[in-house]
Amino acid sequence: MLNSDFIALIITFAFILIWLRGNDFAAHRGWISSQVSRKIIHIGTGPLFVLCWLLFPNTSTSRYIAALVPLAITLQFFLVGIGVIRDEAAVQAMSRSGDPREILRGPLFYGIIFVICTVLFWYDSPIGIVALMQMCGGDGLADIVGRRFGRARIPWNHQKTWMGSFGMFLGGFLLSLLILMLYVAIGIFSTTILILLPALLVISIAATLVETIPLRDVDNITVTLTAILLGFYFF
Repeated sequence: MLNSDFIALIITFAFILIWLRGNDFAAHRGWISSQVSRKIIHIGTGPLFVLCWLLFPNTSTSRYIAALVPLAITLQFFLVGIGVIRDEAAVQAMSRSGDPREILRGPLFYGIIFVICTVLFWYDSPIGIVALMQMCGGDGLADIVGRRFGRARIPWNHQKTWMGSFGMFLGGFLLSLLILMLYVAIGIFSTTILILLPALLVISIAATLVETIPLRDVDNITVTLTAILLGFYFF
């Protein structure tokens, strides 16, 4: 941990902006498709940000200062989505069709959820971390695995495949597990990973089931809310 919230904030902003703009640049230059770029951003931004929490000295204001990072980026998403800011690279990296208004759905919800989970949970509890990793790793990997390997459709939602749901479970579970293992190893959470494991399995299964519900563009909300509610019960 650093001795200053301000220094930790600057470093966190730098890491996140380099990560986001690097992906924007790659998509804009055509090195990767916008679909792949969108999911790379979806999967990778959350873990990077949560790891940066460890830079903060955990004062009474640390969580609020850290939350300024997703808040500022979410505000930028909003301004790009409504057309106040022109950012073709960001639109190409984060939208399916190239329409800036798409950013006002999934990416905007993504950022708002990060602000809320940072302020409410921080690392006082595993709840926020698990919820965010389900949204990032689970929902992100579901689309990648489903598009590449999915054949058999889920009966109640033909837009989803069984393989995509397997990717959802695997991504959410493994990403949550890796972050929790680190936090346990350095003593942030005074427990063992074996104690957390059963709850993590149940939450990952529940989040996977919720992700199959045929509601468009709200997966970021429904998956995270499910993980939070179950987290209150288990943690």
